[in-house]
Amino acid sequence: MMDCKKALAETGGDIEKAQEYLRKKGLSTADKKSSRLAAEGRIGAYIHDSRIGVLIEVNCETDFVGRSEKFKELVDDLAMQVLACPQVQFVSVEDIPESIVSKEKELEMQRDYLASKPENIREKIVEGRVSKRLGELALLEQPFVKDDSLLVKDLVKQTVAALGENIKVRRFVRFTLGETTGDTKTETEA
Repeated sequence: MMDCKKALAETGGDIEKAQEYLRKKGLSTADKKSSRLAAEGRIGAYIHDSRIGVLIEVNCETDFVGRSEKFKELVDDLAMQVLACPQVQFVSVEDIPESIVSKEKELEMQRDYLASKPENIREKIVEGRVSKRLGELALLEQPFVKDDSLLVKDLVKQTVAALGENIKVRRFVRFTLGETTGDTKTETEA
């Protein structure tokens, strides 16, 4: 209640501006909480048509929040997101190994149309294209499947602001029926 009163005072009594102020305050609060330990949580599962399945681990700070409906909904939504985005291999861009980053930069630098560009322009183009490509590999950088105006990382931040606890997406795995690991041995040979 005090936050509402303060928001109205800060915005000169304008209700719409006060709502925006409160939303911004909630997200800045979420950023402050991101350094706190998140060791509780839940494992989410999503199976589609008995052919594709996802397991995802999402952590929070307390078991109370881990059992809440809002947190459960977030975990379920994130599992569905992983299922819907088969190109996603990492939780965040920071999780992508340097070898992949280097390879992407090398591939971009070899593009023919860049040869005629000045060096500083070429570097900016490559950096932008590599950044975009790495974002395609990271779950948190994906547009949310239920609302593509929202990135997954923003959905997580909104949930942090709503629940008042740090939330971390730790890891996920996707299983597809009939997908092989590249090992040509059959089960009877192994």
